[in-house]
Amino acid sequence: MVRFESGSNMSKKRLLTGMQSSGVLHIGNYFGMLKPLVEMYEDYESYLMVADYHSLTSLKDPALVRESIINSVKDALAVGIDPKKAVIFKQSDVQEHTELAWILNCQVTVPFLQQAHAYKDKVAKGLEANAGLFTYPMLMAADILLYDAEVVPVGSDQKQHVEYAREAATKFNQNYGETFLMPQEKIREGVGTVPGTDGQKMSKSYKNTVPLFGSREEIQKAVMSIVTDSSGEQPENVFKIHKLFRDESELEKLYEENKGQYKNLKEALIEDIDAVLSPMRERRAGITDKEVKEVLEGGAEKARAEANAKMEVVRQKVGVTI
Repeated sequence: MVRFESGSNMSKKRLLTGMQSSGVLHIGNYFGMLKPLVEMYEDYESYLMVADYHSLTSLKDPALVRESIINSVKDALAVGIDPKKAVIFKQSDVQEHTELAWILNCQVTVPFLQQAHAYKDKVAKGLEANAGLFTYPMLMAADILLYDAEVVPVGSDQKQHVEYAREAATKFNQNYGETFLMPQEKIREGVGTVPGTDGQKMSKSYKNTVPLFGSREEIQKAVMSIVTDSSGEQPENVFKIHKLFRDESELEKLYEENKGQYKNLKEALIEDIDAVLSPMRERRAGITDKEVKEVLEGGAEKARAEANAKMEVVRQKVGVTI
């Protein structure tokens, strides 16, 4: 069984982030979220949670839920997260998450929850806004507050999630005394929009992605489909993706030497993408479901110990312990 080895560095702040698989990952996911996480997680006492209960607001297929859990962990391990240096666990293995979420629901108002972006977006789109989606922010707050997480890495569009956790913590502390730390969001700076093969933001919904763990043939097909401007000497869409994989100063010379040679430049991009992705692809292919379960079992043991200790305090504070 893989177990967390913290090294007992108490000077490190605690970090928590959630992983919720939403299908096949692409290079936009990697540069926007996974790569920054790999570069920073060892600087903290890191908890990486598979948000399987959160996924139930939209996923109704049990087989797909199970597959998403396995894939999320394989993805994290393949990009370089070491389970000996981070607690990797799934939400549903720690029942204190839903217990604390109920208590936090009792601290906030309905109008407050109605302001949540995800809920309003669903309603605006005419989609089913189920009760789980409505109270989603308090389950997310519980995820963070249970572990006294001080740092929560998010994109700028997700800042509200951490603000909601702080508000819930403040309400609880006012009602029952100082109990929860105030988490702070860590906005991923310098991560611009990764362009897709059509020049728009890379997104599965636009069908313009380069798959993160795709085969060389799939990468080749995606790159060759990148829209180019036939009136220019430098294909801008190709260059914007290429500079994610090679130093820009090197690329300027390459693109100068291949002015108007779009095929040559796309082939160079394919080589550079494959050089970065193939080691991760190979690592992922070698990760078994059994290994994933061992990682989750080891992580759940550590996470449960922390969550249970916190909930003993919370239960005492609210009066249900007699």
